[in-house]
Amino acid sequence: MRPATTSEDSLQTPIRRVDTYLVDLIPERPRTDAIQSFTKQETIFVDVETSDGVVGTGYAYTIGTGGRAVLEMLRHDLVPLLAGEDANQIEAIWQKLFWATHGTAVGAITSLALAAVDIALWDVRGKTLGQPLWRLAGGARPTVPLYDTEGGWLHLSTNELVDGALASKRQGWPGVKLKIGKPRPQEDLDRLSAVREAVGPAFDIMVDANQSMTYAEARRRAHLFEHLDLYWLEEPLPAEDLGGHVQLAAATSIPIAVGESIYSLSHFREYLAAGAAGILQPDAARLGGISPWLKVAHLAEAFNVKVAPHFLMELHVSLAAAVPNAIYLEHIPQLRQITRSEIEIVGGRAVAPESPGVGIDWDREAIAKLRLS
Repeated sequence: MRPATTSEDSLQTPIRRVDTYLVDLIPERPRTDAIQSFTKQETIFVDVETSDGVVGTGYAYTIGTGGRAVLEMLRHDLVPLLAGEDANQIEAIWQKLFWATHGTAVGAITSLALAAVDIALWDVRGKTLGQPLWRLAGGARPTVPLYDTEGGWLHLSTNELVDGALASKRQGWPGVKLKIGKPRPQEDLDRLSAVREAVGPAFDIMVDANQSMTYAEARRRAHLFEHLDLYWLEEPLPAEDLGGHVQLAAATSIPIAVGESIYSLSHFREYLAAGAAGILQPDAARLGGISPWLKVAHLAEAFNVKVAPHFLMELHVSLAAAVPNAIYLEHIPQLRQITRSEIEIVGGRAVAPESPGVGIDWDREAIAKLRLS
């Protein structure tokens, strides 16, 4: 005889179906930096349906390679472990999946796979409770300042950089990010100087080297740039070069920003403990999902360090609004092909969506047409 249902059983929401699939998205415009061109976004999706009929959607991405490896890890190693699990126990599920795949952690493929599941579960939670992500995850404030990256790619001419920065300023956006890493330091300096002269002093300019430099070269260029009052110098060195970042942070007055290529909470801890970064840029997809992203943000707060999430503006707008120490959201539109709406921008600030769950309005018909078999 089946035992009587307990109050604990009645509170559980078992997972009854999980679907995984891949969509390739072509960028709306050419995107280049010091080490690569962004030719396509391999977007990995996970749909989780509960016994109550609630469907949560999570996603992760790669810049052109590895997406199919993430999809196979999900299908063969992670999805079979989800059947019957209580969707309410997001942390328990994350830990179960992480330790079940510990032989490939910590690393990009595993973190991306974990992220897609974790984001789907947070979407389920928000829809079940009728609450938007930004409130569920903390509810610090409903809006966050926005800076633009689309007008700052490395292949653009100096005039194009200036035009893009001025356009952002006219829209009321408080800052822009420009890619650096030209063969000659003077070329970088001339481009940055032209933008600073055009926008004036009361406008933030971030720069991003995309891990392209040695410590010696990064220090050299930072010295050349200091009089421009840059808001931050992003990923000057390879992410695994903790010692180099420690030295560079001590050698320049420009805040060092890192995080988009760091895949675990513990690695962020090492950067903070060593004083190697003045600003953190966690990426929920690359970090393993919303759950570890929030841990990184709160860890940074304990060190009195600000966060400015990398990419994924449609998701990160809610996370940045959830925590008290987020200072900026990065503007790079990438989901227009498969969503019905865009993030709302008012007075240079992005507005966190109020719809229950993660708040991304997916266009299911468009996704179905682009879905790869």
